[in-house]
Amino acid sequence: MAGEAPRALGLWRSTALVVGNMIGSGIFLLPASLGVFGGISILGWLFTSTGALMIALVFARLARTVPKTGGLYVYTRTGFGDMAGFLVAWGYWISIWAGNAAIATGFAGYMGVFIPPLSRNPLLAGLTAVAAIWILSWVNTMGVRTAGIVQLVTTVLKLLPLAAVATLGLVFFNRANMTPFNLSGQSPFSAVTATAALTLWAFLGLESATIPADDVVDPQRTIPRATILGTVSTALVYMLGTVAVMGVIPAASLAKSTAPYADAASLMWGGWASYAIAAGAAISCFGALNGWILLQGQLPLAVARDGLFPAAFARLSKRGTPVVGIVISSVLATILISMNYTKGLVGAFTFIILLATLQTLVPYVFCSAADAIISVGRGSGARGALRPGLLLIPGLAFVYSLWAIGGSGRDTVYWGFLLILAGIPVYVWKRLRPGEQEPRSQQTF
Repeated sequence: MAGEAPRALGLWRSTALVVGNMIGSGIFLLPASLGVFGGISILGWLFTSTGALMIALVFARLARTVPKTGGLYVYTRTGFGDMAGFLVAWGYWISIWAGNAAIATGFAGYMGVFIPPLSRNPLLAGLTAVAAIWILSWVNTMGVRTAGIVQLVTTVLKLLPLAAVATLGLVFFNRANMTPFNLSGQSPFSAVTATAALTLWAFLGLESATIPADDVVDPQRTIPRATILGTVSTALVYMLGTVAVMGVIPAASLAKSTAPYADAASLMWGGWASYAIAAGAAISCFGALNGWILLQGQLPLAVARDGLFPAAFARLSKRGTPVVGIVISSVLATILISMNYTKGLVGAFTFIILLATLQTLVPYVFCSAADAIISVGRGSGARGALRPGLLLIPGLAFVYSLWAIGGSGRDTVYWGFLLILAGIPVYVWKRLRPGEQEPRSQQTF
């Protein structure tokens, strides 16, 4: 890349990108959502973690065979062609900037602990969310290396309060808080299914290291290792944290908690600890926002290089960053926040998450199928013999992803499908103007 040493992301920065993008605001609220189910929700975590690991293994395999910038988009395009690749990229790009609006809103919410007017004034909260987006957009325009450093630091800082509760909290564990094991009144299977659906959002982002592949050191080795390491370590933090919080806070109180980690810390160490957890949650949102802003420029860069997005997205600054993609995506996120800030923090967060969820799950389905196609193509012998073992991991990942889409709700599927189809005119426009794309060697300014 022009003006910057290539391969700015090594193993630890790539792993921080995966962990940092997965651990956002959701984990700090999930124990309360799971409190109504009781200890059986741990089985839901195990089920979701297993499914997430299958998807992570799919991305690890694809990163070895297709080590190119674009991640989900380039894998789908390799397996199914331009049209499918474009629709996956279009939907996933929407999920990134819409999700960034949600994360920024969550950041403003946690900052309300320290600045109370943020919790009472939607306009002030909206301005704070927008400010966070543009500060980190500026950081990302300074280069991938700078963004990687910010991501590594914020990931370490966000893990500290989570790890403290997840480990030290076990000392305060009260077994009575975990009985009865299933509080939901549903069958064990229904309860596990419901909790698995709730925990799914916390794993979205496990594919993050695959997208900026051109900036990763030795991508064929680093991306698979970072993806697996990030997914497994995050799953452990999630499950241990949930066990600790449930063991400290009685189920009836936990179900009503609006800040379960902060409440657990307060019971264990006193009121000061709740502020430490709130600070960790704010840093968590800030770090996740930084990582996703990095990706909101890298994904359209890859698609534009293939002539399927407007050529402006493929131009690089002197620092080697896709400034146009970063800026346009942040503008769209800002518009989304401004359209919804009057709903208040919770209403805006819920509405925006609805837009983002399905746009991430659909690419998982396509990439699982693409892995099967690519793996079979590479693994079949001279006579075209099919090795069924090659289909095991992508098959499990496909089934899990399809189940997750079905469990995401009718409204999510409805709006998500419409958003995907809305990209077709853009694809048609680009196909009718094939000469617009600039040569890569000239895409700097």
